[in-house]
Amino acid sequence: MKSKYLCLGLFVALLSYQCETVDERFLVGADHVGPLAKNSAMEQLETLFSQDSVVRDSVQSILGGALTKVSVFEKGGSPLLKFRPSADSVQTVAHVQILDPRYLTDKGVGLHSTFKQIRDNYEIKKVVTSLGNVVVFLKDSPVYFTIDKNELPDNLRYTNKPVEAVQIPDDAQLKFMMVGWE
Repeated sequence: MKSKYLCLGLFVALLSYQCETVDERFLVGADHVGPLAKNSAMEQLETLFSQDSVVRDSVQSILGGALTKVSVFEKGGSPLLKFRPSADSVQTVAHVQILDPRYLTDKGVGLHSTFKQIRDNYEIKKVVTSLGNVVVFLKDSPVYFTIDKNELPDNLRYTNKPVEAVQIPDDAQLKFMMVGWE
């Protein structure tokens, strides 16, 4: 009888552990976003995202100019990622905008996270204030987050004065999640 409960307990523990891990296809790390590596060439996107639709900026293609952005959509049409290339002669991915909330860091932070989840899991390097947003940069990570100023207290929404991390409410929702390798 004890072995029956022991087996059941081990099964439940294993199941809960698997539920907490992030799917590798949607894992965001310091040197990768899903299957995309930090040094991946822009020309590799079709191969890396072969199960999805890769859409290049058609205006730049028609005009023969340098590639400025590439988007990836699921086959059903839902947006996943947007890429901007580096300015190098061999274009690698310089910036990634994450559009799908399934993309998470190894600590479970993603587009549906709050500022509290960022603060509890990462050390904040700096907060940069812009006209309509604040951008939160992490220490020792290329991942950064944008929070709309409408998530801030009234006295911070309509000013360009610097905002500090302690002034951002815990429940502030993320507007953008980005990875910058350049």
